[in-house]
This record gives sequence, structure tokens and C-alpha cells, in this order.
Amino acid sequence: MTKGNIPVTPAVRALRGLGVSFIPRPYEYEDKGGTAVAARQLGVDEHLVIKTLVLRDEAGNPLLVLMHGDRQVSTKALARELGVKQVSPCDQASVTRHTGYQVGGVSPFGVRRPLPVYVQRSVLALPAIYINGGKRGFLVEIDPAELSRVLGAKAVEAAQD
Repeated sequence: MTKGNIPVTPAVRALRGLGVSFIPRPYEYEDKGGTAVAARQLGVDEHLVIKTLVLRDEAGNPLLVLMHGDRQVSTKALARELGVKQVSPCDQASVTRHTGYQVGGVSPFGVRRPLPVYVQRSVLALPAIYINGGKRGFLVEIDPAELSRVLGAKAVEAAQD
């Protein structure tokens, strides 16, 4: 993917349609490389690279959690925050079914159907974030305030200590 070649993903279409200003940040995707690879290739702190995780509650209802790349989600803390008994990660087939994206390329923007979105509170305090643009090897740099504005993301304390 060249610098001038921005993939037209559902996320990019959604961002443009919602009037969200973004900077495309393509990088060379590495299978199972995660946010560490993206951060290294883009020359940014991994804490600024936000992963989009697809989880489900005990009733099977899917939800999205946005977390710093260098942190893990405490499912127990998240369940407490949401007032449910438990949350657990979705399998790869469920991730694609719920979002329309492949694991490694999941964006909270342009998902197949609207899902509740929760964001680690400290993400919202960052000056800018790098989040998936709907394709493996493609992040977008945006203002984190857009997460609440266009997704209705609710702030939670769910990072593992």
C-alpha cells in the first residue's frame, strides 16, 4: 500500500461520512505482530496505538472495547463496569460476523451493525490515537474525542493492573 493509496474500507467511508478528520497511517502488516509492530513501523509509542477488541457478555451480546496497545483488558473489571456477570472474547468467526472485519483489521468505525463501544478512560486523554482503519496494515490517526462523538463510546476502567 503506497502512501497515496488509501484503502476505501467501510471504516474510511464511515469516517468521511461522519466528517471525522483523519490521517491515513499504512504499515507493513505482520501476522500476530499486533500493536507492537504497528507502533514500531509508524515510529510511535505503543500506548497511542488503540486495539479494537470484540467481546460478548454472558447472554452472547457482542460489544467493542478500545484499549491501549500496551495494555490488556481485565474482563472481570469490565464486567463489573457493565453490570454483567462476565465478558469473554469472541472467536474469529464471530468477530467477522459481528463487525464485517477480519481479526487484525477490526475498526470500531463502519461495523456491519451498530455495537456498544467502550473505551479505556485514559485513551480519551491522549492528544491523538492510531486506530484500525478497517484493513490489516492500515491505521488512522484521529482525535480520541471522536470516539465519544461519533461512536457514543462510553469511558470505562478496564485495563489490567
